[in-house]
Amino acid sequence: MIGYLTGKIISARPTKILLDVNGVGYLVNISINTFEKISGKDSAALFIHTSVKEDSITLFGFSTETEKEMFELLISVNGIGPKIALSILSGIRTDDLKHAIQSSDISRIVAVPGIGKKTAERLVLELGNKVSNIAGGETTEIAHSPKTEAVSALITLGYNSKTAENVVREILSGTPDSSLEELIKRALSSLNK
Repeated sequence: MIGYLTGKIISARPTKILLDVNGVGYLVNISINTFEKISGKDSAALFIHTSVKEDSITLFGFSTETEKEMFELLISVNGIGPKIALSILSGIRTDDLKHAIQSSDISRIVAVPGIGKKTAERLVLELGNKVSNIAGGETTEIAHSPKTEAVSALITLGYNSKTAENVVREILSGTPDSSLEELIKRALSSLNK
């Protein structure tokens, strides 16, 4: 089983990367979050999950071990295959997903494209106790940060989670000390242009 690859990036798209490791090209499926971390670089180091089926061997790569662990937890849930798990991790950051599962925030999970209410409830039910084993950022601080609360507010108002996260991140890059109210007002005016 392949567990880790490091090499030169031959080509990279938001969902796939071709990695040259000592003259051998590995086609690796990646999440959009991993793509964002490696885009613009000449080489990449990825933690790999190898999926072996009767007719294929598929590689899934992650920029952090935490994201790989979350992926493996997701595919352990009945009805969630590797492609859906990768889609989930492309639509929500690992720490945000961990917090949403721990706090039973179904609406946050349903905001991820392709995830329905029943699947979100299954994730909370089956992974509620397991996600605490995943290392990562301090979930409590993330849960109460103005950024996270602003993103949640925008999602509640019907905006796509990825769009909401990008807009809030962009505002914070210019004015990192914005209050929750300022963030929401500026995000709404930016989204409604």
